Amino acid sequence: MSDGPAARGVLLFGGSFDPIHHGHLIVSRAAAEELGLDQVVLIPAANPPHKDAALLTPAEHRLAMCRLAVDDDPQFEVSAWETARAGPNYSLHTVRHFQETLPAGSRIHWLLGMDSLLELASWHRPAELASACTLVTAVRPGCEAPDLERLREALSPKQIGVIEEHILETPLIDIRATAIRARVRGGRSIRHLVPERVRGYIAEHRLFVGKRTAD
Repeated sequence: MSDGPAARGVLLFGGSFDPIHHGHLIVSRAAAEELGLDQVVLIPAANPPHKDAALLTPAEHRLAMCRLAVDDDPQFEVSAWETARAGPNYSLHTVRHFQETLPAGSRIHWLLGMDSLLELASWHRPAELASACTLVTAVRPGCEAPDLERLREALSPKQIGVIEEHILETPLIDIRATAIRARVRGGRSIRHLVPERVRGYIAEHRLFVGKRTAD
């Protein structure tokens, strides 16, 4: 009998990616390398619960830009699972999906920004999420070290300890999608802020021109 697929170490990275930029790629790669993980999976969100979906660029464009950004990099994959689902989706749903589809024994990690960690207690069933995967936090410019005491009403001391152990000193890349969209609307260059193929896609489809998008 042949062995089944080998277990993997995977870093799931969800977000609006409106648009994806070099900051996303540099930080997620650094986190995966520090943790010894095999793969980074970019997961564009369809209808993030904390954002107004009407202000987001259509999901098919954000998905296409993610694919263009990493299509020649074997360390990255792009998942269309969330964009194919109707209605709001929560991180716990996505982690459960990967638990079911990845080889048995795979180590699943979920990448957060420091700002998201500060809001974790308000997320959908945060204790279940913390049990289902390892929550990894990337330091982001402008964010102070978090007061993890605020998580005690939502998570166990053991879960908080694991989170604290996985706060990583990733490169401080202060590139923001909000600023990129503003530069496009203002007719300024976004060269070197996004992968070149993403820049071409934005120009070809006239994304972010004359429209307001979510922060």
